[in-house]
Amino acid sequence: MTPGGFAHVHRPAERDGAPTLLLLHGTGADEHDLLGLGRALHPGAGLLSPRGRVDENGANRWFRRLREGVFDVDDVVARAAELAGFVREAADGYGFDPGRVVAAGFSNGANMAAALLLLHPGLLRGAALFAAAAPLQDREPPGADLTGTEVFIGAGAADPITPVGQARLLAEQLGARGAGVELAEHPGGHSLPPHLVDAARERLARLR
Repeated sequence: MTPGGFAHVHRPAERDGAPTLLLLHGTGADEHDLLGLGRALHPGAGLLSPRGRVDENGANRWFRRLREGVFDVDDVVARAAELAGFVREAADGYGFDPGRVVAAGFSNGANMAAALLLLHPGLLRGAALFAAAAPLQDREPPGADLTGTEVFIGAGAADPITPVGQARLLAEQLGARGAGVELAEHPGGHSLPPHLVDAARERLARLR
């Protein structure tokens, strides 16, 4: 059977032993938006790309926000649980290794991937997070053992939507829980520069 609950695209891995990339789009995009990023990050990997189920004035999102930069943290927690369930169901339905799932997300999608790391340890083997914020904001994340998890975070020093301090806070939270974290800051804004994709690919190549 195939999983339900989220509109999504699935592409099976093209070689044995390759991970499955969980692709999480930014606000206003959809399940097709990051397929190219997935191929660039790990050629031959499986791709699982769902669509966020929150509608914000016609724009797809992963969780509600109260206003720009202020998240509905209770909704973050609830939506992360829904998505974690979908990933587990997808692993069973499509037959990929649930221990080899790596998230890649931009902006709102990166925030949701970060929530999966902090709230559902063991679900993800690693992550590439671009323009990410600490998803629980002022709430202290629960204790989690993220030993062996590799995380790349790309952040713009001039980002007006996700202040770079949020990326630094997220890096601290993940590192304190045992994750191997690389925080790469660039001088630009809310964007995904090509050199960050190259750096993230190198970081994720450490996963075995």
